[in-house]
This record gives sequence, structure tokens and C-alpha cells, in this order.
Amino acid sequence: MSTSYEVISQYMTERLRTAMLLVPNDMRSGVTEVRLRSGRPITYIYPGLVRYLSESGKAESKISEQTLIVSPREISKIIEYLCHFSLHTHSRELSEGCFVIENGVRVGACGTKQSENSIISDFSSLNFRISREVIGCADKIFPQIFGKNVLICGGVNSGKTTMLRDLCRQFGDICKVALVDERNEISASIGGIPNNKVGLMTDVMVGCRRSAGITSAVRTLSPDYIFCDEISDTSDSAAMLQAHGCGVKFAATIHAENYDQLLSREVFKELHRVGFFDLAVFLSGSDSPSKVREIRRIGNAD
Repeated sequence: MSTSYEVISQYMTERLRTAMLLVPNDMRSGVTEVRLRSGRPITYIYPGLVRYLSESGKAESKISEQTLIVSPREISKIIEYLCHFSLHTHSRELSEGCFVIENGVRVGACGTKQSENSIISDFSSLNFRISREVIGCADKIFPQIFGKNVLICGGVNSGKTTMLRDLCRQFGDICKVALVDERNEISASIGGIPNNKVGLMTDVMVGCRRSAGITSAVRTLSPDYIFCDEISDTSDSAAMLQAHGCGVKFAATIHAENYDQLLSREVFKELHRVGFFDLAVFLSGSDSPSKVREIRRIGNAD
């Protein structure tokens, strides 16, 4: 199986791919993001570090004459590769500016939109974010949260999805779990088979809207738990409340670095009012991904 770094290189043009594959393994392993901006250097993001890719495959701290500059044509070609040369069948991704490729690698795309519902054109930048499966990162909190409704909280790159994935693996090995994986970031399923370990008794729903997936899971899968990533809309909370009335428990993530931010999130307010979630797990942040800073009671946890 290819590494996530190798997967990213497969979507590059030949010139960029050649340089990427010259990078030594020790410099590949720590990369968290590969950023491409039209007319600017390829940027490698490491925890606390930024490096620029050279033609000879070096990840350098300063820009030099050997630094690879991405052309507008190369950005366009990579978009074609991401769409497998069928823009029509990827209209949703082109509208939202978000792709998920093999190994759960997330690709953000920037460009110009003519209207709110139109697809992006004149693409100017791409960000390949490497999804990391960290088996066992949830071991310490699992005994505390099993049987509870739990919310994983953190900022950007804090490891929310990584933590949720490992919890899903552990829960799904001992009870019935429905994983509503809207953007395929958790399971990284290809051809209906999860590339990541999400549990032996986990049913995976990929590509459907989160709220619709929750409703469908309750009706058809009789889960003990529903797992879903990054709740962000009041339609999500409405579907969760309806499912909760049927006795289903939830584990989900939300963007909130601390308790005050959590309370300010509109999607959380109604859930909090009715005491939906028992526990909130706050992660440390991007400097220590998937590390737990605090577990806080926010509902009726025993």
C-alpha cells in the first residue's frame, strides 16, 4: 500500500512528481501538508516548520534558484487528475473546494466562484493535508467515555479526526457502530472497503450529507453508536436530537479550542440546552496532535 506522501505525488505533474520522489524518507515522514500556489513555491508544512521543495528533491528552509515554482497550468492539470478527467462527476467537490483521495488525504482548493452555488474556476492554490491513522491514541480515554455521548473538541490540525477514527475502531470492535463519513476523511473507503481501521462491526456511509446519513442510519442500521465528523450546521443537531430519541448514542467532533468557544457555536447551543452530550474531550492543539488536554462533563455524565 502506498504511503500518503506517495499518493499525493501521484496527482502531481511529472516535473513536480519527480522532485517529490527525490525527497529522502526522513523528510517525507513528518510532512503534514503539501501546499501548491500558482506562481509560488511548493511548500512543505511540518509541525513548527516550513520548507520549500527544490528541483533536486531537497526540502530547504530558504527560497533559492533551485526552488520549484508551481505554474498555473500545473494547478489546472492537478485539478484534472483529482477529478479523473471528469469535471461533471465531481461538481460537488469543485463547488465546495474539497476533495478526499486515497489514504484519506484531504485536498483543499482555492479559486474564483461566480456565485454561491457555482463551481470554482481559475484555481489558484491547492493544499494536500495528510490524514494520519494513529492506532491506540484513544486508549487512555476509551474507558472513561464508552457508553457516553462524547464530543471531541479542538482547533485546526489538533487531531480531532484522528482521535475520532481510533475511537470508532475501538467502539466498532465491541458494539454496532454507524459511521457517517460525509467526506470520506475517517474511513478512506475505496470501492466500499475502508482503508483505515474503523471497527469490525462498523457500517460506513460515505458521501451523503451528515444529517441525511444520521437519519438513514437510525432507520436502516439499528446502531448502538453513530460516529460523525465535524458537526457544523443546525441540520446536524436536529438529526442528532431525533436519533437520540431512538436511544442511539453519539461520538462526534466540533471545531472549538476551549469551553467558551464551544458554548458560542450555534450548532452546539440546542444540544447543550437539552443535555445531549455527556462529555467534551478537548485536545491540546496543533503542536501535540491527538493529545488530550482536558475531559469535561457538560451534560448528565455519572
